[in-house]
Amino acid sequence: MSNIQEKIDQEREQARAMCSTEGATSAECAAAWDAVEELQAEAAHKRETKEKNSLEQYCDANPDAAECRIYDD
Repeated sequence: MSNIQEKIDQEREQARAMCSTEGATSAECAAAWDAVEELQAEAAHKRETKEKNSLEQYCDANPDAAECRIYDD
């Protein structure tokens, strides 16, 4: 996760630099901040991803096991 945070920090610095040189209302500034927002959304999505419990991991490795069978009603 620190890798994506480093990338966010780099993009944020580039966005600030772009906005200071091109102006806060320029298209380049808006595009730079859009890139920051995309990375932040990706980081948030990764935080939301639920880790599999031990049974789910076992069933992924052994889908034919009796414990992993799913029966339709």
